[in-house]
Amino acid sequence: MQPAPVTIGVISDTHARALGDIPAPVLTALAGVDLIVHAGDFTERAVLEGLRTLGEVKAVCGNMDSAELKGMLPRQDLFVVGGKRVGLIHGSGAPWGITNRVRDAFHDADIIIFGHSHQACNRFLRGSLLFNPGRARDSFGILEIGDEIKAEIMPV
Repeated sequence: MQPAPVTIGVISDTHARALGDIPAPVLTALAGVDLIVHAGDFTERAVLEGLRTLGEVKAVCGNMDSAELKGMLPRQDLFVVGGKRVGLIHGSGAPWGITNRVRDAFHDADIIIFGHSHQACNRFLRGSLLFNPGRARDSFGILEIGDEIKAEIMPV
């Protein structure tokens, strides 16, 4: 018997002071997933703590996060979900070339989740799925990891 697929809600670049600043459709979707992944730029710790009331959260810090968040969260992470290696990083620099930079940060990841550019991305590069949900006020992502990886960018 195959294990049930794992559903991950992916957000980034919330740039918010509180959970209530995130659009309601995003929060509704996140409340129904197995894991919430935030790719940085929460801005304030209250957003992270609010997401934790909805479910388990994996997160990294971004360049716009408070000093408190930068002290609490790693700059990048690698974890396993549903048997797949998931790299998580905010990203840096200009939007052009960001996919190559984040791909180079993880040599053996099946999926690389990133943010920073505010531009959604859902494509394969050198054997890894690169997934950026875009800016949270505009879009978020749903990943389903089972026998296959299904990835979708959801407009708000």
